[in-house]
Amino acid sequence: MQASDRFNINSQLEHLQAKYVGTGHADLNRFEWAVNIHRDSYASYVGHHGMLSYFALAENESIGRVRYNLMQKMLLPCSLPPEKDED
Repeated sequence: MQASDRFNINSQLEHLQAKYVGTGHADLNRFEWAVNIHRDSYASYVGHHGMLSYFALAENESIGRVRYNLMQKMLLPCSLPPEKDED
């Protein structure tokens, strides 16, 4: 692998990270990464009627209630963020 190939791959990665929020960046911590994954999953569940119907059947709830619950979970999918140390 040459240096130009490595630069090209890094520039493509930076372009994807700038274009799509969920792909992360170098300063992304573990909590933020987990929040992105959970929100993407919940959005996918809400967007696919078959998955929504499956969850509604498994939970014995209406489809509207399951959709509402998933959208509420998108607000704080991994509870509150951890405390940041002030230096």
